[in-house]
Amino acid sequence: MAKPETLGGELDQAKAEAFAGRMVDVLNGAALALMTSVGHQAGLFDAMADDSPAATSADLATRTGLDERYVREWLGGMVVGGIVEYDPAEGAYRLPPEHAASLTAAAGPDNLAGIMQYVGLMGEVEQQVVGAFRNGGGVPYSAYPRFQALQAEESARVYDLALVDTIVPLVPGLTDRLRTGIDVLDVGTGQGHAPVVLAAAFPESRFHGLDQSKEGIAVGRAEAERRGLSNVTLAVGDSTGIAGTYDLITAFDVIHDLAEPAATLAAIAAALRPGGTFLMGDIAASSRLEENVGHPFGPALYCFSVFYCMTTSLSTGGAGLGTVWGEQTARRMLAEAGFGKVEPRSIEGDPLNVYYVARKD
Repeated sequence: MAKPETLGGELDQAKAEAFAGRMVDVLNGAALALMTSVGHQAGLFDAMADDSPAATSADLATRTGLDERYVREWLGGMVVGGIVEYDPAEGAYRLPPEHAASLTAAAGPDNLAGIMQYVGLMGEVEQQVVGAFRNGGGVPYSAYPRFQALQAEESARVYDLALVDTIVPLVPGLTDRLRTGIDVLDVGTGQGHAPVVLAAAFPESRFHGLDQSKEGIAVGRAEAERRGLSNVTLAVGDSTGIAGTYDLITAFDVIHDLAEPAATLAAIAAALRPGGTFLMGDIAASSRLEENVGHPFGPALYCFSVFYCMTTSLSTGGAGLGTVWGEQTARRMLAEAGFGKVEPRSIEGDPLNVYYVARKD
């Protein structure tokens, strides 16, 4: 058989075969991502991570209350994917503790299985995204009914472990001020978990949350009531029209998604009291494509942008920042909003986020 040729001459067969192998790895990785998501949602990883010995598919199905046939087929995928170990003599399966450290609830923020749920979420809107490629515009937020719950689950793993003891101390003196009592607003609060966590830790301060989602605010209010917190107020509203003034304003993983990020940053600056601080957590990446080559989550960031961040913003005629947002753009837009002093801070073990401590003075 004749070798195919390229426009530039004869095909480099070794390079072509190596790339084809890489594409097979991509396909298998995508399949494992979906299977990992199922294992997370069905509680299979947690059920395999206890101190029990290796289990058969029937044992695991009984332990989890799941259908054995589905459990057995899922286990097969986990075995050939190198995630679960299999003893054919005993017909038993085992999740190594080294793997459980990245797949179970006990892993906290290191639980990568939870993030795999976004792969299925994006698959649900694939055809709408393809339509946006052809016709422009974007996919509306309403097309992602599961998104806020998934984001709340993901962020809760971080907030519960690190918000009070790691993220707040990024701002010098903030912990003491919160203990004394200040007014705080969380913009784009989602289900309000960040204000709730802070309100429980700092009862002398007053916490407010703002989000456009009525459903998310209702969930947050219910959590605050369930925990008996009287220093939390959550409201439905537009981030470009902030009422009142505050000593601290936070926005975690939200500004780059907005239709009007510049107007929101200007509203935040206007709502800060003299000496106040804006603490913004957002994507740890560059605004320049070439600087994102080699980023450990680079392909995922661009995929999330196409399938959610950029397209939901464009669906409303918004800025559609997506991965254009990065440290360079963040610094520029913060400066344009009136923040004269901006300090980016990182947290060890969190390659996805950078935290900007911004002040107007």
